[in-house]
Amino acid sequence: MSSKTVRQSLRRLWAQDKFSYSVRVFIALTGSMAFCWYQNEMKLLIPLFLGIIASALSETDDSWQGRLNALLVTLVCFTAAATTVELLFPYPLLMVCALALASFGLTMLGALGERYGAIASATLILAVYTMIGVDQRGGEVTDFWHEPLLLVAGAAWYGVLSVLWQALFSNQPVQQSLARLFWELGLYLKLKSSLFEPIRTLDVEAGRLELARQNGKVVAALNTAKEIILHRVGNSRPGSTLSRYLKLYFLAQDIHERASSSHYPYNALAQAFFHSDVMFRCQRLLRQQGVACQRLSESIKLRQAFVYDDSFAEALGDLHASLEHLRIQSNPAWRGLLRSLRALAANLGTLDRLLSDASNPDTLADATDSSLLDRSPRNLKDVWSRLRQNLTPTSLIFRHALRLPLALCIGFAMVHWIHPTQGYWIILTTLFVCSPSYGATRRKFSQRIIGTAIGLAVGWALFDLFPNPLIQSIFAVAAGVVFFINRTSRYTLSTAAITLMVLFCFNQVGDGYGLFLPRLFDTLVGSVIAAAAVFLFLPDWQGRRLNKVLANTLSCNSQYLRQILQQYAQGKSDDLAYRLARRNAHNADAALSTTLANMLMEPGHFRKDADMGFRFLVLSHTLLSYLSGLGAHRDTQLPPEVREQLIEGAGRTIADSIDLIAQGLVNRQPVAVQSDDEEALASALEQMPDDIDESQRLVQTQLALICRQLGPLRTLAAHLIKTP
Repeated sequence: MSSKTVRQSLRRLWAQDKFSYSVRVFIALTGSMAFCWYQNEMKLLIPLFLGIIASALSETDDSWQGRLNALLVTLVCFTAAATTVELLFPYPLLMVCALALASFGLTMLGALGERYGAIASATLILAVYTMIGVDQRGGEVTDFWHEPLLLVAGAAWYGVLSVLWQALFSNQPVQQSLARLFWELGLYLKLKSSLFEPIRTLDVEAGRLELARQNGKVVAALNTAKEIILHRVGNSRPGSTLSRYLKLYFLAQDIHERASSSHYPYNALAQAFFHSDVMFRCQRLLRQQGVACQRLSESIKLRQAFVYDDSFAEALGDLHASLEHLRIQSNPAWRGLLRSLRALAANLGTLDRLLSDASNPDTLADATDSSLLDRSPRNLKDVWSRLRQNLTPTSLIFRHALRLPLALCIGFAMVHWIHPTQGYWIILTTLFVCSPSYGATRRKFSQRIIGTAIGLAVGWALFDLFPNPLIQSIFAVAAGVVFFINRTSRYTLSTAAITLMVLFCFNQVGDGYGLFLPRLFDTLVGSVIAAAAVFLFLPDWQGRRLNKVLANTLSCNSQYLRQILQQYAQGKSDDLAYRLARRNAHNADAALSTTLANMLMEPGHFRKDADMGFRFLVLSHTLLSYLSGLGAHRDTQLPPEVREQLIEGAGRTIADSIDLIAQGLVNRQPVAVQSDDEEALASALEQMPDDIDESQRLVQTQLALICRQLGPLRTLAAHLIKTP
């Protein structure tokens, strides 16, 4: 293997988003293991490892200054939690009361944002780790400061590594998030290209459903990239490197708006141009642009120059030639569809220009409004306002904050009732498995048990094959790294890995063989308690709140439409209000997709409306694509009389109708299956003379397409409300 190939492989490895995470964990675990071996104090290993795990679980992306502040808060919380457990452990009644209050308060902190939620969750985990440590000593509390000191020391050791890493490689997470964003955009474009397959029997609805699911991934990637960039920009002016990444982020937003827009009925196009090559050319160009997005992703990840292929211009020229050939044939039946194809070609041309701009983002002009919305609380008043908004039975966080303490208290009671070996693992398992939604808890329930069983089986084999303590310590470190790499994506594997790490660590200070059956028993009991709590106490059935999720999706679409109309009235501007409305609409679309996925995990009675929900998802995503198409051309200048007719008249009427359907859904009030006014408006919008201005025609066509979606939306909404 040549040195060039090796360097390329190392660069690709370095570019992986989980590689830096795994390196930090490896250094932290190896350093602690080496320290314990050097001091010949292996009994220090377990609390140090547990402190490292808790600290790593509390880590969220931030600048090094933000990470340092978060670390200080984390260490204070860890110290308070560990010391409280040490002092209250001999008093079970006080202990269970403190556990319930702490779990409620810390869970509610999740309402303030991901950063606060991660710290709160890690604090609870460390409290249970402290219980396990005290239990290991037989409940003796002689030096109450000793165990907390070791746990906090392990947490501080990893925290320092994290802060230093953020200071040295501050822009690496930005690169990785942007690379992931453009990769998902590429997949979205490829999926959309499949809708242009010239097959008369093409299942467009299935294609749109898959597209809606992929759109959820794109939206998630956009949100992640935004947060990561925001943490580094803040209120200050970004440096040259960060400015380039910010421009690429806004470029990705523009590509997403163009990619998600539609101007055409797919089945009608396939039927009309079945014997033409124009559909193949559209499909090929769109797919090529998807490939280009993924090549851009690789270039960002590897910090290499991105070169946009000149052949795209040739492919675009061939598409225009095909359209001209069809126009010359003067087929009256094709007239409206050809206009849709010309709008598509213009959209593809804009995508081509945007991707070409990505070759040199430094030359792009700075956005007139480059502000990013910071959703973090700004002061104590904002903190209290958010907490108060969630102190209601309708809040998912509040329900979980009531449910989790109950589950932990039941686990605590089980520990003192049956006195199992290593019984506090029951509480730890309950804490990890109990999730806000039934679907997530059900997934973790099975994955936790299977992962534990696999970890125990592998551990038994490795104990016999490698009895040497030094080799087992290496396995412990490796298992810890595997746990952190896979904890968010492969929960079964991560559970198996953490089980292995626990076995090898305990075997350094005692008999690891004695842990096999207790670990399995405690995992089973803890998982059952978590599942029962979610199923029986304040269950959050997604099927029961489907109407509210659908209503929110429509309301966000309506607000997006109103912002688009305002842009047409006042002139194009990528200001924060417009971008926020667009992002909220796509977030709501993604939230609906997630809700439906969770519904499929629920008992049969609660998922009876799932099929209707998926049909609604297809319709709402289609509506969103037509809105994006309208928004993509908001720089169009319309005559005053036309603007009044289309924007102030038809546009506002359509937005009001969408709001009316949303209101009916959220309040479970009857929704009319058909509206004669909407039908008349759609027919009026579709009636266009041949000599109408092309700009007006495009806007009017998009409004007509949007208006035609209202009828099917009304029908589904009415059926959903009538369903008992």
